[in-house]
Amino acid sequence: MEYYEAANFLFDLQRYPPRRGTDATRALLGELGDPHDELTCIQIAGSNGKGSTARMVEQVLRETGLDVGLFTSPHLSDVRERVRVNGRKITKRSLTEFIDTVREYVLDAASRGEAPTFFETNTALALWEFVRQEVDIAVLEVGIGGRYDATSVVDPVASAVTSVTLEHTEMLGETVEEIARDKAHVAGEQPLVTTETGSTLDAIREVAGEVVTVGNAEDVDIRAHYDGRDGLSSTVSLSGPDWSIEASLPQLGAHQSLNAGVTAALCRQVADVENSDLVRGLENAHWPGRFEVMGREPLVVLDGAHNPGGCATAATTLAEFDYDNLNLVFGAMSDKDHERMVDALPEPTNVYACEPATDRAEDADVLARTFEATNDPESTAAASDSPDVTVIRSVETAIETAIEASGPDDCVLVAGSLYAVSEARERWVRTETPKRVTSIAEARATLDGADVTSAGVWRMRGKGVHRVLKVRVQPRQARYLKEELLSLGGECAVSGIQSQQPRYLDVVLMGTLAQHKRLIEKLDGQPYGLASLAQDLKRTLGIQIDTDANHYPWDDRVAVMGIVNVTPDSFHDGGEYNSTEAAIAHAEAMVEQDVDILDVGGESTRPGAAPVPVAEEIDRVVPVIEQLADLDVYVSVDTRRASVARAALDAGADIVNDVSGLGDPEMRHVVAEYDVPIVVMHSIETPVDPNTSIEYDDVVEDTIDALTERVLLAEKAGLEREQIIVDPGIGFGKSPQENFELLGRIDEFHALGCPVLFGHSHKSMFDHIDQSADERLHATVAATAIAAERGADIVRVHDVPENVAAVRTQQAATNPDSR
Repeated sequence: MEYYEAANFLFDLQRYPPRRGTDATRALLGELGDPHDELTCIQIAGSNGKGSTARMVEQVLRETGLDVGLFTSPHLSDVRERVRVNGRKITKRSLTEFIDTVREYVLDAASRGEAPTFFETNTALALWEFVRQEVDIAVLEVGIGGRYDATSVVDPVASAVTSVTLEHTEMLGETVEEIARDKAHVAGEQPLVTTETGSTLDAIREVAGEVVTVGNAEDVDIRAHYDGRDGLSSTVSLSGPDWSIEASLPQLGAHQSLNAGVTAALCRQVADVENSDLVRGLENAHWPGRFEVMGREPLVVLDGAHNPGGCATAATTLAEFDYDNLNLVFGAMSDKDHERMVDALPEPTNVYACEPATDRAEDADVLARTFEATNDPESTAAASDSPDVTVIRSVETAIETAIEASGPDDCVLVAGSLYAVSEARERWVRTETPKRVTSIAEARATLDGADVTSAGVWRMRGKGVHRVLKVRVQPRQARYLKEELLSLGGECAVSGIQSQQPRYLDVVLMGTLAQHKRLIEKLDGQPYGLASLAQDLKRTLGIQIDTDANHYPWDDRVAVMGIVNVTPDSFHDGGEYNSTEAAIAHAEAMVEQDVDILDVGGESTRPGAAPVPVAEEIDRVVPVIEQLADLDVYVSVDTRRASVARAALDAGADIVNDVSGLGDPEMRHVVAEYDVPIVVMHSIETPVDPNTSIEYDDVVEDTIDALTERVLLAEKAGLEREQIIVDPGIGFGKSPQENFELLGRIDEFHALGCPVLFGHSHKSMFDHIDQSADERLHATVAATAIAAERGADIVRVHDVPENVAAVRTQQAATNPDSR
């Protein structure tokens, strides 16, 4: 079975409506050998905040060293987002194997009228995968309610009800007390944790018995106090009977202090959690689409508020920001209480009613009427205070229009559903991946990677010539692209995932540069977000790009970064330059050899390396950087700690090289404060555990996918993409074969719109070609030449003169007039 066939089968289960009860889920799990019986689980229910809390719990427990599975819903872009292990979404290979395993059972059950639903099957998939990956603990976000939800097949060791509002009344009850009782059935071995008070708390206690309360009152078990917004962070204080912490959450809003309090209680129930683990986990718990600030001038906020309570919370959080006009992009599902949602939101200046690309979406004209109806004609307010309401059915076009209509002091808010947020968010996360296709085999691999059907691969494999791009778009965008590119004489292949309501499809565009240019011209001015896509394609293909704004050495040529390890234990040259004097002399020699960047590091990240205390790392690198700062060369500090980066930047460093990929939650803010470039590396963990084995479907595309969110974090902190350098992380959680795959396809990383660094010097990947540790110079130089020719912007090496010669040779071959 191919992945697109498995995905189609899974999506087809959406035709079965939600239902009360766990029988179908239990039966499916029984077919799989009851994997859930082997798991230790935390179950989190609630009307709002359960997803954010689940992510916080996962992140904190990972900080303690546990392997953690996370099951959430819905997904924003890719169905595989729902099932994650240690932050990595389930592979296509695993999902395909699962569907292949259960397909016959599901078909038999369907013939009896007992087919599992889409959510029930995803729940079983998660539990099955968590057992296969041997997680220490599984964190499960409840779908609807608690008592009859599919996730309630487990017997949790700990559980929570984050909040209770009127929702799904046809299934859960007509009052908040009835709904609270339903949700309280998630109670497990430990006392249930909740933020509820009053009658809903009493209702929860009727079912759960002993309860841990979280709030800001004197009589609660866990005090959670919101100390205010600090930039794009929420400052909170938490305290229990014998502990207290302060943390800066990346999730905004006073309500997040309560979610953090629930997190602290749950994690302390199931693990030995140090205060430092709790703080670092909370500060790294990013959750896309939940009051996520994507821009500052104007302020652009994406919030998946999809019920009146969520809209009220979004309004409260937005009130902490200063802005002039509010331009609201609103798209909601047809089964929601639109009038109460509109009433809960802040009063907008302009409204853009839109329709997410799903059959459940409410008609934009209906939503427009709702806003018009809320303008009370008897109101004493002037008519000019009423919002202007415009129907723009495409979410992408609506947000582009809203941003263009906004001044730098205005605000654009996207709300109403996670479906609307998902489509809006593609403006920032969509990648157009350039593909090097020089043979039938490479064309076949490109088409397979986009989940094109077998017949489509056979038909199209010979047509992937000239310029080949893979882009992820909405189905209606895919149809338009295919029609238009075919009309221009190009070729287009579309993913075979064609079941009910796929949100995004991979499309491979194949044609000459001239055909792509004409396609872009036809996309300009089109609806459904196609005009925005045209701008992205221009950037990827280098069409009409300003090349005069060069600021860094890698802007117009391949830059060489020389390694200066002030360490006793780094691989290859550990101990050779361990003194300040030796390191400075080594660096000065590199400058004479025409190096572009000096990368000074004070901690080894080789497999098995012991962490170095912060003070010691600073003592190693700062004196060296102070002496090098006056040289005519860029100086970089190789560190994963924000405090070390700050000390190095104060000493004169120009760049930060973070091998942890922003693992320290403060790192992006420090770099943005100093307005300097940062290298963001893809790293499973730092230092690397040599026993770590990672499964990739496609190591290049999976790495690009993971880096997309890290780049976005740096961008949201205030950095431009030209300052965010991406590094695929050679040797960090990859096999030698995968490292060579990254080398051969390094140009694909330009899909991120960032400079690309390749760090391969003397690494163990060369064992694959029988080059031992003391024989890797020639292989390193050869790889440098390949990386330069295939699109790397920076190469990081130990041996400067040999590698400078390699990149200068490549440059001369590309442009013989260059020097």
